[in-house]
Amino acid sequence: MAGTFYPRHEKELREIFDNLFAAIRSKTDYSEPEFKEVFGIVSPHAGYQYSGLVAAKGFSFLKKHMPSPERVIIIGPNHQGIGSMIASTRKSYWITPLGDVAVDVEGVKKLSSTSNLVDIDDLAHEYEHSLEVQLPFLQYIYGGNFKIIPICMMAQDKTFAEELGTCLSEIFVRGKDVIVASSDFTHYEPHENALKKDRGLINYIEKLDVNGFYDYLSDRKMSVCGFGPIATLMAMSKKLNASESKLLMYMTSGEVVGEYDQVVGYASIAFGR
Repeated sequence: MAGTFYPRHEKELREIFDNLFAAIRSKTDYSEPEFKEVFGIVSPHAGYQYSGLVAAKGFSFLKKHMPSPERVIIIGPNHQGIGSMIASTRKSYWITPLGDVAVDVEGVKKLSSTSNLVDIDDLAHEYEHSLEVQLPFLQYIYGGNFKIIPICMMAQDKTFAEELGTCLSEIFVRGKDVIVASSDFTHYEPHENALKKDRGLINYIEKLDVNGFYDYLSDRKMSVCGFGPIATLMAMSKKLNASESKLLMYMTSGEVVGEYDQVVGYASIAFGR
C-alpha cells in the first residue's frame, strides 16, 4: 500500500514518522495506564495523514512498555471480501519501504494446525491494507528484530473472535509477543455522532465486555470495520487474566482536516494487566 496509505520512499516515510512521534510526545490529553504487563494495542489503519498521530500514540506506548518483542501478531479485517474467512500467510516475509519483515513461518503453521479457523491463504491479503499499514510503524520503533503472524478476518462474529482469542492465548508467549488489532471506528457520520457512539463502544472495550461490545455494535448499528480483531484481542486478554484495557488517544478525521460533517473515528487502546 506504499504510495497510497503512506509514502513509497523510505526517506519521506521516516520523516513522517519523525514528525508524528515528535508531535505525540508533546500531547498530554490522555494518561497512560500503569500496566505491569502489556498484551497489545488497537491501532487505526487509515492513511497516515489522517490516523497517523493516533497510531503513533499506540506505538509509542508499545515501544515504552515492550521495547523488544520477538513476535507481533497483527489482526485486521478483510475489507475486500476475498479469500478465506480467517487467513494467515504462506509467505516468509512481507516488504515495505523500510525493508523486509520476517514472517514466523513455524508460528503460522502451528496456529493453522491447532485451529480449525485459520487457513493459510495469501489471496485474503493480496489487496488488504489493514495489516500492512501497521508494519512501517513497527519497523520504525523496533527495526527489523521481530517476526510477524498476520491474520486477516472476514468472519468477525463473536463466536469466531472468541475462538480465535482462545487459540491465540495458547500460542502467546508472555513478555515476547504482542498483538496489534487493526481497526478504524465510526465511518462517515457527523463528528459529534461519531464521538458519542465511539466513546460508548470504547467503554465496553475498556471493561473487556465482549457480549456488551457486540450488543452495542448491533444496537447502535456501528460501522466499525475491525470489530472482530478488537474482540479477538479482548477475548485473548481475558484468557490471560487482564482486568481492563485503556484508551490512549481518540480523534476523528474532522479534527485533522477541519471538515466535521462526514468523519471517521480513530482510537489507540492499550491492553494489559
